[in-house]
Amino acid sequence: MRIPKAAHTAQPWRIHEFTHDFRIEDVWSFRTPDAGPDDFPVMAKALKTAYDNRKDPAAVRFLFAVRWKLGALLGWDTSGAGLGRRVASLCDRLPLDLAQTANDAVPCADPFSEVYQLDNEAARELGNKTVHTIMHLGWVQTDDGAYELRMAALVKPNGLFGRLYMAAILPFRYIVIYPALTRQWERAWLDYGRPNRHTGDAARGEAADQD
Repeated sequence: MRIPKAAHTAQPWRIHEFTHDFRIEDVWSFRTPDAGPDDFPVMAKALKTAYDNRKDPAAVRFLFAVRWKLGALLGWDTSGAGLGRRVASLCDRLPLDLAQTANDAVPCADPFSEVYQLDNEAARELGNKTVHTIMHLGWVQTDDGAYELRMAALVKPNGLFGRLYMAAILPFRYIVIYPALTRQWERAWLDYGRPNRHTGDAARGEAADQD
């Protein structure tokens, strides 16, 4: 579900410290039934697992196939247009306490790169000729005491070309991409998150017993 941008800015996320030159493009919430305050790492792992096992709808597959084909033809996604070349990685801005928190224990085949992961938030980034994008994930307690995942897309378009590109893809994001993403991510919690939410507690308990 799409929610106001203020729902992101009102939270005390660490991401605010070093993304002042990015704009908030979208903020969405995702249902995670029966989730608890310590389940964000479980959800983050579930999202990576779900990505590698996903079955996108035909419309989504078509849109991404067109996007990657155009990118290949026009040079949008070359190494020279990406992170560390056209744009500096967000990792270069991290304070010392965040610099070593990226969680690569569960690799993921998505095109985003890990920036950092804490107990209640994480950031991944993507850079190409059109835009530098940050995908921020946060774990939030709702008014009824439940917990949900929130995603904010922070962007820095590459000049006029990047702004035109973002405007051109806006209808496709809202009509096709985000509805499909909502179904996939909420399903990820049910399939890969909720069934494993006590695994970490059990492991910590065993370690405590050994001590």
